[in-house]
Amino acid sequence: MTEATSSADRDPGETQSAWRFVRARRAHVVVDAAAYFTLMQEAMLAARQRIHMIGWDFDTRVRLGPGRRWWNGPSRRSHPARLGAFVVWLCRRKPHLQVRVLKWNFGALKFVFRGSMVLDLVRWYFQRGIVFKFDSAHPLGCSHHQKIVVIDDNFAVCGGIDMTSDRWDTPEHLEDDPRRRRPYGTRLYGPWHDLTMMVEGEAAGALAELGRKRWVRAGGSVLEPCAPQQETAWPDRLQAEFRDVEIGIARTRAAWRDADEVREIEELFIEHIRRARRFIYAESQYFASRAIAEAIAERLDQPDPPEIVLINPESAAGWLEQAAMDGARVRLCHAIADRNPGARFRIFMPYNAAGTAIYVHSKTMIVDDEIVRVGSANMNNRSMGLDSECDLFIDAARPGNAHAMPAIRRLRINLLAEHIGLSREAVAQALEANPSMIALIEAAPRDGKRLEPFVLRPLTEAEKAVADQALLDPERPEELFEPFSQKRGLFRRGGFLRRPK
Repeated sequence: MTEATSSADRDPGETQSAWRFVRARRAHVVVDAAAYFTLMQEAMLAARQRIHMIGWDFDTRVRLGPGRRWWNGPSRRSHPARLGAFVVWLCRRKPHLQVRVLKWNFGALKFVFRGSMVLDLVRWYFQRGIVFKFDSAHPLGCSHHQKIVVIDDNFAVCGGIDMTSDRWDTPEHLEDDPRRRRPYGTRLYGPWHDLTMMVEGEAAGALAELGRKRWVRAGGSVLEPCAPQQETAWPDRLQAEFRDVEIGIARTRAAWRDADEVREIEELFIEHIRRARRFIYAESQYFASRAIAEAIAERLDQPDPPEIVLINPESAAGWLEQAAMDGARVRLCHAIADRNPGARFRIFMPYNAAGTAIYVHSKTMIVDDEIVRVGSANMNNRSMGLDSECDLFIDAARPGNAHAMPAIRRLRINLLAEHIGLSREAVAQALEANPSMIALIEAAPRDGKRLEPFVLRPLTEAEKAVADQALLDPERPEELFEPFSQKRGLFRRGGFLRRPK
C-alpha cells in the first residue's frame, strides 16, 4: 500500500483510505446547481465571521439566486444576484466579515475575456475583508480541483459544483431553458448534472482546517480558526437527509516541496468496490482510471459479482479531454468485458426529453445503499494522483451510522428517477419488485428523459496509443516527462487488466 502522507498530516489510527472521520450534526446531498447556488446565497447571508471559497474556477458574473440586477440601481436592503457584487455588498453590510477566495492559477488570463469579471476583481481588491488568491502550490501539470466552501468553520460544502458559468441547471434539464444562459451573453449552454454535499458541525470544522492549510500553502497569510458559535449558516428551509452522522474525508494530493503524496481517494475507491456485494451506482465525468478499472474487473471476476451501473456523459467536453478520456473509456470497457461475461458492468448516458445529451459533471458513488460518497474526484488517473481533490463519504457500516441507510437508498432512487423520467415512487416500486438497476433502465420509457447504453466505438491506432499510454491523463506528475515508459499507462507492466486487441 502506498505511503500516502506524513504522520504529522494524518490522525492517529486512521486508514490509508481516509484522512479523518468526524461527526456532522446535519448533512445533505444537493442535486444540481440551481438548488446549490440559491442555498449558498442563503448560507452566505448568514455568515458572521468568514467565508472561505476554494475552487477549480470562479466566475463572479454568475447569478446565485434572487436579488437585484445591475439595472435596478444600488440598494442597502436588497442584495445583488451576481456573485461578484453580492460579496462586495455582504462585506459592506458586515464590516468584520472575512472573505477568502482561492482559485487554481491556470486560466487566469481568461478572466480578461470575461468582461465585467475584471471589474469585479478590482472591486474585490479594494474592498476591505476580501482577499482573492491564485493557487499554484502543485507540481507542473497538476491542478487544484477541490470545490469547497466553508462558512464560520461550522458549515461547509464539498463536491463537484464550481461557482462558475455553464453550471446552473435544474433536475428537469429542460431543452433550451432560457435561464441556462451564459453571463451577459445570448447563447444558451446545454443541460448539466452535478452534485455536492453540505455538512454542519465537526465535519465542517475539519474542512475548514483543510482549507486554512491550503490557503497558507498557496502563499496566503495564516488564518486563525473562527471563534466557536452556536448558530450556523445552514439554510433554514433545507431539511437535512442525514442527522448526527459520521463523515469520512478522503484526499488526493501530489507530492510538492515539503508535502507528501496523498492517494486516499484511490485507496477508498478500491476499498469500496471490493466491499460491494449487491450493486454499485456511480456518476462520473470520466471513466479512465486504471486503478478503478482493475478493481472493477477483479470484483467481477469473483463469484456472485455485484451489478455496477456507471452514469457518464456522452462525450468529454473539449477536444483535448475527448482525446484523453473518451479513448481510455473505450479501451478500459473492452478490457473489463474480457472479465465480465455476465455484463454486470454497464455504462449509461443521460438524455433529456428532447434527446439532448446531459453533461454529467457529478462525482458520486453509492454501494449497497450502505455507502455514499460525493466529492471532486473523477474516475480518471489525474484525480487519483495528480490533482488536489477532496471527497466526503458516509459509511453506514461504521458504528453509529446504521440510521443513514434509508436516506442513502432514497438518494439513489431520486437520482435514477431524475435520469429515466419516472417518479420516485415508480422507481422505488420497480426496484422492490426487481432490484436490478439495469433491468429498470432498459425497461423505462424512451419518449422522455432516459438513459442510453454506451456503445463501444472502434478506435484508430493513434487513439489506442494515446489512450493506452495515458499520455494526457497520467497517474503521477513524473509520468508527464516519461510518456512511453512500460511502468505507466492503462495496461502497465504488473497491472491486472490485459490489453485488448
